[in-house]
Formats: sequence, structure tokens, C-alpha cells
Amino acid sequence: MDFGEDLKRSLKVLKDGGIILYPTDTIWGIGCDATNSQAVKRIFRIKSRDERKSLIILVSDLSMLERYVKEVPETASRLISISDSPLTIIYSDGINLAEEVYSSEGSVGIRICNETFCRELIRQFRKPLVSTSANITGQPPPSNFREIDEKIIKSVDYVVIHRQKERGLSLASPVIKVENNGIIKILRK
Repeated sequence: MDFGEDLKRSLKVLKDGGIILYPTDTIWGIGCDATNSQAVKRIFRIKSRDERKSLIILVSDLSMLERYVKEVPETASRLISISDSPLTIIYSDGINLAEEVYSSEGSVGIRICNETFCRELIRQFRKPLVSTSANITGQPPPSNFREIDEKIIKSVDYVVIHRQKERGLSLASPVIKVENNGIIKILRK
């Protein structure tokens, strides 16, 4: 299957409120429309994840980020512009997303995705995607497609073909919190 057909099928599933298994700029993720509460709740069930835990969101660019965060601190903008690798930033006040993706304080973790397929998918979908590691909670995240549990594969509505044959090892992104006053806290290296 070619890139365009894979993209088209992924978009249809997302628009229909479904769940996809897809490659990101870090590890393989389970994803859905980050504004669709029912789809987000289904991801929690697939992963056997506590619904009180927040989820990471992927956007295609800075302008999309600005539509889902009340304020993008200048410090965060600078970090995004100089980072040469994927970086997830926790923002104090997320907006316009499904309630289930936020932490209990209303913060949200968002990353601007630079992987070709994923960024194009988000760009064409015109909404952010949930991106949570493609594993059952408590198990290690997969470093490539071969390591994804069959239960996960069978529980989603579409499995992206792009990059399935890659055998390299992928890692989760660092996570930092940037307060509106510019203070930075490293949560995961």
C-alpha cells in the first residue's frame, strides 16, 4: 500500500471517531481525535490505563499548538525552535480538547510532530491527535512495530502500514513542564 492510501484510510478512521495504531516521531502510538471524548475513553480501555492520567497530544505546527493552549510561554516557543529532537512540553492551561486528555490541574502535554506521515496526517485531519505508547499499561513501550502486543493490534480500527518494517529502536521523547512565568521543570529525560 502506498503512502497516500495509508493516509486516506487513517483519516477516514479518525473522522469516524476510530482508533489508529501509527508511527510517530518517537515510538509507535495509539491515537485518535484529541477532541473526541468517546474515542479518548476507548484508548484508556485499550491500554487498561487509569483515566485520571493525562495523555500526550500531537500537533502539526506552532499555529495548531496555539489553538489548544491558552498561552504558549515565550520560553516554550524558544525551546521548540531550537530543539533538534522530539520534545513534549506540558502547558498549564489546555483548551478545546476532550476533557479526558487533561491532567487534574488542567495542564496538557503537547508535541509538535516532525515525522512525515504523522505530521501530514494531523495537517490533513486539521485536529490534534492523542499519542500514547502502543502498549498495555505496565508493559514496556515498543521500540518498533514488531514489539507491539497482538492485543493492541487487534483492538484498534486501523493499523498504519508506513514504517512497520523498520527495525531500529525508538525512544519516548523527553517531557518538560513550562510554566506561564517561564520556569522549566524536567519530568522525563
